[in-house]
Amino acid sequence: MAENVWLLPLKDVDDDARAVKLGEIAGLEVIPAHRRFVGEALRMALVGLEEESRHPCAIDSNGTAVGILTLQTEAATLAGWPDDESAWLLRGFLIDRRRQGRGLGQLAAAAAVEVAAKLTARHGGGQTGVVLSVNEDNPAALAAYRKAGFADYGQYLGGSAGPQRIMFRAFTG
Repeated sequence: MAENVWLLPLKDVDDDARAVKLGEIAGLEVIPAHRRFVGEALRMALVGLEEESRHPCAIDSNGTAVGILTLQTEAATLAGWPDDESAWLLRGFLIDRRRQGRGLGQLAAAAAVEVAAKLTARHGGGQTGVVLSVNEDNPAALAAYRKAGFADYGQYLGGSAGPQRIMFRAFTG
């Protein structure tokens, strides 16, 4: 059965809905070998809610959070991008280990580009797309991003978890 995902920007919901989603995010599980890539889900969400430049999103499928990601402005150079103004940074992206292998990461990555385009229109930014860096030792993530339309822009050696690939997808339309 094919699953669908949608992103729920946590800053755009009321306190009750946010509390429910944060509870679900707290229960997400990470494959132990991937902890060095993504960190702890609830902490990412809470930090994102506190910082103006970050927009944490619950990745929902069938009414429950199956993952989390954060879109951030003025931070693209953290992924090896040449400037901070032209792209949103996609960071802290994880799908619950019990839900991996179903294409949810690919769908969520594509949805993140749509959400970033809407945020750009709403806030008047000059971004033209979304950039991320992904560890070269994470072939499943590399494949998911490629399937979601992200193009490889080369290697980045600035990450703390080893060599990364810089990937970018422009807004459409």
